[in-house]
Amino acid sequence: MATRNGERFLPRQLESILRQLAKDDEIIVSDDSSTDRTPEIVASCRDPRVKFFPGNAFFHPAYNLENALKRSTGEIIVLADQDDVWLENKVDLVRERLKGRSGQIVTLSLDGEVIDAEGVVVCGSIFGMIGAGRGLVKNLYDNTYMGCTMAFTRRLLEVALPFPKTIPMHDSWLGLLSEIYGEVEFVPEKTMQYRRHEDNASFRRPFREQVGSRLALAGNLLRRRLLVGTLPCNRN
Repeated sequence: MATRNGERFLPRQLESILRQLAKDDEIIVSDDSSTDRTPEIVASCRDPRVKFFPGNAFFHPAYNLENALKRSTGEIIVLADQDDVWLENKVDLVRERLKGRSGQIVTLSLDGEVIDAEGVVVCGSIFGMIGAGRGLVKNLYDNTYMGCTMAFTRRLLEVALPFPKTIPMHDSWLGLLSEIYGEVEFVPEKTMQYRRHEDNASFRRPFREQVGSRLALAGNLLRRRLLVGTLPCNRN
């Protein structure tokens, strides 16, 4: 989880995650220059499964999230936004889908509901709202990978880290690398409530910025492909 000034919704999200975790699981929280009570809220959990890394100054959610990924130790990694709510089936479903697949690069994108700041459901499907689906060209042109919906095996980090300094966002980078090197599954079960509110980052950039970010993403994917080469995706 990457946090920044998330005091408004963070307690509810931490609660929804912790109650699903086993004793050997972990929540990695990387904080990026929060000026509100976010660090205090995380520290107050007093749960050994919560590992908190404050005092960062990335000023960018992708690189804050990268820091959390570098600190993680699990074979299965699930991304979480600070202001969402996980439904009670999320962790069990991820475990079931990824069981026995740690030798492969496998990424799941799991559907959910869209809620407003008050928790009222405003859309029954994230996938329906954004037209989510696989496809390298499709998602390079108009990304439908959302970090908060994603879970993957640790092997993805072998090709994804370190993040290039010019990617538009972490979710498109991770999703497209998954398509190149592994398997992607869009799972229709609802496993979370994605919260849209006035403090969300904008989905849309000016057209010229969109074109530039897509070109930068394509260039970085090509460079990473040349650097990494062909990775043997299946390993027992």
